Amino acid sequence: MATDTTHADGTAVPTRRGGWRWDWPVLAGCAIAGLSVGLASPPDTSQQAWGLCSAVGYAVAAVIAACSVRRWGRWPAIVSVVGAGLVPLIYLTVIDKEQMEVGVIQRGAALLLKSGTPYNADPHTVPQFNPYLPGMSLFGIPDALFGDNPLTSARLWSLIGFLAVVLWAVRVLTKDRGPAPLATPGGVTPSTGALWLIACPVLILPLTIGGVDPPVIGLIVLALAFLQRDRPGAAGLALGAASALKWTAWPAIPVALALLWVTKGKGAAARCAAGSVGLAAVFSIPSALIDSHAFLQNAILYPLGMGEANSTAQSPLLGHLIVLLMPEIGKTVTVALIGVSAVGVAVSLLVRPPRTVIAAADRLAIGLLLAIVLSPATRLGYAIYPVVLIFWPRFAAALSPKEALPTIPRQQTDEPTPSDAGTGTGTDARSGKGAEAAAG
Repeated sequence: MATDTTHADGTAVPTRRGGWRWDWPVLAGCAIAGLSVGLASPPDTSQQAWGLCSAVGYAVAAVIAACSVRRWGRWPAIVSVVGAGLVPLIYLTVIDKEQMEVGVIQRGAALLLKSGTPYNADPHTVPQFNPYLPGMSLFGIPDALFGDNPLTSARLWSLIGFLAVVLWAVRVLTKDRGPAPLATPGGVTPSTGALWLIACPVLILPLTIGGVDPPVIGLIVLALAFLQRDRPGAAGLALGAASALKWTAWPAIPVALALLWVTKGKGAAARCAAGSVGLAAVFSIPSALIDSHAFLQNAILYPLGMGEANSTAQSPLLGHLIVLLMPEIGKTVTVALIGVSAVGVAVSLLVRPPRTVIAAADRLAIGLLLAIVLSPATRLGYAIYPVVLIFWPRFAAALSPKEALPTIPRQQTDEPTPSDAGTGTGTDARSGKGAEAAAG
């Protein structure tokens, strides 16, 4: 049986009663995951506080979703964000608890202002290492300039940066849509979709406790939005900004270039490359030149688990298990495996380049997932990258008033590739109508 709900202007959006729905079961699963984090975390830590608080927030949101006619509605998303994000964030701010990364960023910012590089020249203990690229220290500049208080915390400015770029991405996708109500075929509006993205545990946990990955993935999401709207130069700048923060953004550059090369040509790929590599180099090269040894120790060897101190980022994934089983050569083996997987992804970009934004995001998710699994120093929280890259571009494709890719048509005798099928792009993957129109 079908019913209708309405947008704010009264336009009907069809929903269904009956049948299987995923919103409240997903929220219930999030509540269980939050409770598990809270119970498994060491006592009196930010992770424990987030886990116990988020379990309640997700459980309440699940009940609201189960009682709602509309699937993936706004109110369950709002309750999830408030219960799993805002409430624990305020509590952790009041009791002055945060992830260790916040202190690392703030100390890096102080060093940057003092010496021109955010890296300790002679690190020995874990807190003395700064595994991030120089751009990450910008989030700590307010603390370095105005002292330690809740309004200058790198956690707060990292959160603000993430929210700003996600809202920017939504604006890019929905610009020029016109006055008509905007929603996906399932009735999810852009703002509601953004709330659901933020409510995802792998994203809202680091946002709450002070993780560093949300701004990076947020800038990648912005770059994908620019690619979808045929703005390769802007996409390159967004990727360059992400690549100035952390190494995990660098694999997105070759994936974006492969997509642009095959769909837009060499000129578009060159503009993207200039923006991405150029901006990342502007942020990174000065620090590397000022103290190359400190850059090597902090930003290269330590993230690979090859520094003087072992990274606290350890999860029971393949790379970490290899190091445990082969302590003498384990780190070398994992680095070699990461190199082989990188070569494999690079070859796939040459042999079968992605032709849609969704296919490109999927390829990037696969590459990052391999690196996460094989790295000797990794966290399960790094799942934020493949999770966001898999789900958000599909939602974004439904929001965009037009899909700019592809432009260069394939031969009409070509069969559509699996990565092109069902992506919601301007080319009809089943009938080839988009390619025929471009060829005509």
